[in-house]
Amino acid sequence: MNAWAVAALVLLAAPVPSCLWVVARASAVRRLAGASLLSTVVGALFLLLPQAYDRSSYQDLALMLAVLAPAGTLVFTRFVAGGQHETRPASQAPGTE
Repeated sequence: MNAWAVAALVLLAAPVPSCLWVVARASAVRRLAGASLLSTVVGALFLLLPQAYDRSSYQDLALMLAVLAPAGTLVFTRFVAGGQHETRPASQAPGTE
Protein backbone atom coordinates (compact mmCIF):
# COMPACT_ATOMS: atom_id res chain seq x y z
CA MET A 1 0.00 0.00 0.00
CA ASN A 2 1.50 3.30 -1.06
CA ALA A 3 0.90 6.87 0.09
CA TRP A 4 -1.73 7.50 -2.63
CA ALA A 5 -3.82 4.58 -1.43
CA VAL A 6 -3.52 5.76 2.17
CA ALA A 7 -4.72 9.22 1.14
CA ALA A 8 -7.71 7.62 -0.63
CA LEU A 9 -8.54 5.61 2.49
CA VAL A 10 -8.38 8.77 4.60
CA LEU A 11 -10.88 10.41 2.25
CA LEU A 12 -13.14 7.38 2.53
CA ALA A 13 -12.87 7.24 6.32
CA ALA A 14 -13.45 10.86 7.35
CA PRO A 15 -15.40 13.13 4.98
CA VAL A 16 -17.52 10.57 3.09
CA PRO A 17 -19.45 9.28 6.15
CA SER A 18 -19.91 12.85 7.37
CA CYS A 19 -21.33 13.96 4.03
CA LEU A 20 -23.60 10.92 3.85
CA TRP A 21 -24.92 11.65 7.33
CA VAL A 22 -25.71 15.26 6.34
CA VAL A 23 -27.39 14.11 3.12
CA ALA A 24 -29.53 11.63 5.05
CA ARG A 25 -30.54 13.69 8.07
CA ALA A 26 -30.33 17.45 7.51
CA SER A 27 -32.65 20.04 6.04
CA ALA A 28 -33.01 20.44 2.28
CA VAL A 29 -30.43 23.21 1.97
CA ARG A 30 -27.89 21.32 4.04
CA ARG A 31 -28.57 18.13 2.07
CA LEU A 32 -27.76 20.06 -1.07
CA ALA A 33 -24.51 21.33 0.41
CA GLY A 34 -23.66 17.82 1.65
CA ALA A 35 -24.29 16.31 -1.77
CA SER A 36 -22.13 18.95 -3.45
CA LEU A 37 -19.32 18.39 -0.96
CA LEU A 38 -19.65 14.63 -1.39
CA SER A 39 -19.25 14.92 -5.15
CA THR A 40 -16.13 17.02 -4.63
CA VAL A 41 -14.65 14.49 -2.19
CA VAL A 42 -15.45 11.57 -4.50
CA GLY A 43 -13.86 13.48 -7.39
CA ALA A 44 -10.70 13.88 -5.34
CA LEU A 45 -10.86 10.20 -4.48
CA PHE A 46 -11.14 9.35 -8.18
CA LEU A 47 -8.02 11.41 -8.80
CA LEU A 48 -6.06 9.63 -6.07
CA LEU A 49 -6.92 6.09 -7.16
CA PRO A 50 -5.21 6.31 -10.59
CA GLN A 51 -2.04 7.40 -8.84
CA ALA A 52 -2.31 4.55 -6.34
CA TYR A 53 -2.88 1.82 -8.95
CA ASP A 54 -0.93 3.29 -11.90
CA ARG A 55 -4.02 3.25 -14.13
CA SER A 56 -4.50 6.49 -16.01
CA SER A 57 -7.85 5.36 -17.39
CA TYR A 58 -9.41 5.80 -13.94
CA GLN A 59 -8.98 9.55 -14.31
CA ASP A 60 -11.87 9.53 -16.78
CA LEU A 61 -14.21 8.88 -13.86
CA ALA A 62 -13.02 12.03 -12.14
CA LEU A 63 -13.45 14.06 -15.30
CA MET A 64 -16.99 12.77 -15.86
CA LEU A 65 -17.89 13.47 -12.25
CA ALA A 66 -16.52 16.98 -12.55
CA VAL A 67 -18.80 17.57 -15.54
CA LEU A 68 -21.91 15.85 -14.21
CA ALA A 69 -21.86 16.86 -10.52
CA PRO A 70 -22.88 20.52 -11.05
CA ALA A 71 -25.71 19.37 -13.30
CA GLY A 72 -26.84 16.96 -10.60
CA THR A 73 -26.77 19.78 -8.06
CA LEU A 74 -28.97 21.89 -10.32
CA VAL A 75 -31.43 19.02 -10.80
CA PHE A 76 -31.58 18.44 -7.04
CA THR A 77 -32.16 22.16 -6.45
CA ARG A 78 -34.96 22.19 -9.00
CA PHE A 79 -36.51 19.13 -7.38
CA VAL A 80 -36.41 20.65 -3.90
CA ALA A 81 -37.66 24.06 -5.03
CA GLY A 82 -40.34 22.56 -7.27
CA GLY A 83 -42.84 22.08 -4.47
CA GLN A 84 -42.27 25.49 -2.91
CA HIS A 85 -42.94 27.79 -5.88
CA GLU A 86 -46.10 28.09 -7.91
CA THR A 87 -45.73 28.73 -11.59
CA ARG A 88 -48.15 30.97 -13.46
CA PRO A 89 -48.95 30.82 -17.13
CA ALA A 90 -47.52 33.69 -19.19
CA SER A 91 -51.01 35.14 -19.67
CA GLN A 92 -51.35 35.65 -15.90
CA ALA A 93 -47.96 37.24 -15.37
CA PRO A 94 -48.03 40.54 -13.48
CA GLY A 95 -48.51 43.54 -15.71
CA THR A 96 -50.02 41.65 -18.67
CA GLU A 97 -53.74 42.24 -18.03
